[in-house]
Amino acid sequence: MSTEQNNQNKNKPGAPKKFNFYWIYGLIAVILIGFQFFPFQGKPVELKNIDKFKTEMLQQGDVNRVVVINKEFAEIYIKEDKLTEEPYKTDKVPEKGPQYTWTIGSTETFERQLAEWQQGGADKPITVSYETRHNVLLNLLSYLLPIILILAIWIFIMRRVTGGGGMGGGGQIFNIGKSKANLYDKDTKVNVTFNDVAGLDEAKEEVMEVVDFLKNPKKYTSLGGKIPKGVLLVGSPGTGKTLLAKAMAGEAQVPFFSISGSDFVEMFVGVGASRVRDLFRQAREKAPCVIFIDEIDAIGRARGKNMIQSNDERENTLNQLLVEMDGFGTDKGVIILAATNRPDVLDPALLRPGRFDRQISIDKPDLAGREQIFKVHLKPIKVAPDLDAHKLALQTPGFAGADIANVCNEAALIAARRGKKFVEMQDFNDAVDRVIGGLEKKNKLISQDEKKIVAYHEAGHAICGWYLEHADPLVKVSIVPRGIAALGYAQYLPKEQYLYTTEQLTDMMCMTLGGRAAEDIIFGRISTGAQNDLERITKMAYAMITIYGMNERIGNISFNDPQQDYRFSKPYSEQMAQAIDEEVKKMIANAYNRTKVLLNEKKPQLEIIAKELLDKEIIFKADMERLIGQRPFEEKHAEVEVKADAIVFEEEKTAE
Repeated sequence: MSTEQNNQNKNKPGAPKKFNFYWIYGLIAVILIGFQFFPFQGKPVELKNIDKFKTEMLQQGDVNRVVVINKEFAEIYIKEDKLTEEPYKTDKVPEKGPQYTWTIGSTETFERQLAEWQQGGADKPITVSYETRHNVLLNLLSYLLPIILILAIWIFIMRRVTGGGGMGGGGQIFNIGKSKANLYDKDTKVNVTFNDVAGLDEAKEEVMEVVDFLKNPKKYTSLGGKIPKGVLLVGSPGTGKTLLAKAMAGEAQVPFFSISGSDFVEMFVGVGASRVRDLFRQAREKAPCVIFIDEIDAIGRARGKNMIQSNDERENTLNQLLVEMDGFGTDKGVIILAATNRPDVLDPALLRPGRFDRQISIDKPDLAGREQIFKVHLKPIKVAPDLDAHKLALQTPGFAGADIANVCNEAALIAARRGKKFVEMQDFNDAVDRVIGGLEKKNKLISQDEKKIVAYHEAGHAICGWYLEHADPLVKVSIVPRGIAALGYAQYLPKEQYLYTTEQLTDMMCMTLGGRAAEDIIFGRISTGAQNDLERITKMAYAMITIYGMNERIGNISFNDPQQDYRFSKPYSEQMAQAIDEEVKKMIANAYNRTKVLLNEKKPQLEIIAKELLDKEIIFKADMERLIGQRPFEEKHAEVEVKADAIVFEEEKTAE
């Protein structure tokens, strides 16, 4: 069992508690210090008034003797028969001497003053003795303290290296090569099930089949089938890969080992390979079971791609993982489940059949998937009765599961801040705006000139999107500052599609350039507000020419490099690179000229929208229709949808 499991067992309510001897050591140290600073006999009174010693003690003959200690201070002993008299009774001096202490300047001065004070006083001179005393405890500590400090630093470093146990946690310093995987079995249940996973129907079916194999292996082996050795979950960040693995752990009813890819590699050489061996040894003992490796690209990167940044320790760990995955029989019932969002960097040997037999792609959810995810995350939230999850799904295209969870949480926080009893649709709209554009900066000071530039910039985007056929439908336009540097933004509703034509990409490029073109037309000058727009269209233009082959001069050629094979040498000549740059500039220039022509034609509409933005700061699609009329292509799209529905109805009728 791993170190983490041992610690979990110690923390269980029924586990016996071990006595800690460090408390005894601490108690002994406190007692020794107490003897040193708080002696059991009475403490002598510190003498601060020298005249009292001269007139009341010395000349009255009350002093028995004086002892000078280490030439620093003097101890004054009073005669026993005088202790019951004043002022000793008032001072409550100890019965056993010394009764007083006095810090002296130097022994020569002290002897001279003492001789002067005794003239004409007591008949018998007071004896002065000198002693040299050593503090054994302080001397011992001066030798032991550096050693104790070095040992404490060493133990602290070992605790950090070994994961927090040190030598006191069962000898963890010797367990550095042990696996750090967390084990979930019948004693440690996971509260996530497949009911908590929405929008991943196909991936869920694949994983449920693996769970069913672990529960009923004879159902598949009776027909000659073999269990897949490995299942790789591939998808963008936030799409639910780890959530699906948690659901599998909750549903499998078999031991489930969970570990991150970065947990294998440490600062010591050979630790990663040793942990891989220990993990699979534990898995064989617990079989049938599942091993889940999250972010496997931390150890599964392709070998030999870049010799400059090569890591021998990571590659040794990967080699051991490859051997272990293909080194045990299929009848052992051990399945490897891994997740990554970088499948392009994984080693080909790791992806071959026999290791990861299945690759389950988890994409961002579509409209129906987003609606299901919203319904899951809306369950614990007190929402208004009229809240529609379908409308929320329509407003969040391209959102992953984690983004939708964030929107629901932000909406609940916004509603609570406003003192509402239920979370309403307006709260969700504000939450979507916050996730897309960032936090609203109400107190950000913007001059009227800058505000006017932002209004015409956003109006230019809106007008281009309104009058370009293949542009995405407009949802809202805002000039309220948001985020770090966003002074305004226009929100669109992209269609659920995976293929784009040249005309669609060109219209999208023109719509993106609408802000810069509007500034140029209205003010005769441009500002820095179009930086993000220019970055987007530059990437889009280079992708159209070098990846999608959408240029006549360059031709049907793609220089896409997901494996980074062209990192050090480009697959084209300098002349081709120059031609690509020229065609990109030409494409962007044509799109910019087309955008300026459109905005010059629609300049009255541009003025209307910009003035409305300056007045209200936020306008919606309904405001656009009220101000400049309905979008010209809405009826055309509606006719196409009606014809498509009629064709489907005809086919159903014919099938009957």
